[in-house]
Amino acid sequence: MKTDRWSADLDEITQSFKVAFGALTPDELNWKPNASTWSIAQIIHHLIVVNETYYPILEQIRKGSYYTPRFGQIGFIHRFFGKFILDSVQPTQKRKIKTFSIWEPEQSSIRPDIVMQFEKHQHELKQVIRSSEDLLAKNTIISSPANRMIVYKLETAFDIIVAHERRHLNQAQELNKTRLS
Repeated sequence: MKTDRWSADLDEITQSFKVAFGALTPDELNWKPNASTWSIAQIIHHLIVVNETYYPILEQIRKGSYYTPRFGQIGFIHRFFGKFILDSVQPTQKRKIKTFSIWEPEQSSIRPDIVMQFEKHQHELKQVIRSSEDLLAKNTIISSPANRMIVYKLETAFDIIVAHERRHLNQAQELNKTRLS
């Protein structure tokens, strides 16, 4: 199945988060070196928030109520946006990117079970991806949950999700190193 690759990647990422952050205290998870930096808990919360914004789109597609903007059917447009977004969230990309406001994490202290919430979320995300085989086979085009003018293939959306999680795993690991130094 095409979705097996993403499931394996998500399992690996989930395990990395659990190993790196599963034993941290609430204070350690919510530690920030300054007001403009997200804590490890906020990073994890952000990933859950971003990923879950795709769920209503998939639900609307299934119900037949989803409308892809007409320009989304123009191949070079959805390929351009897909490549651009995917490149921007790669773990190797060092430039900071400001997130859309709908994807901002909570500003208050995040619950201490955020790593367990993330593990549960990842299991649910894998089920959502697996149930999308038929949509992938149709080369379904979607809009970004943050901006209807940004369109890409559903397959690219799943690639973006995985790359985005890897990028933030690296960010959280670096933050943890800073906390320990």
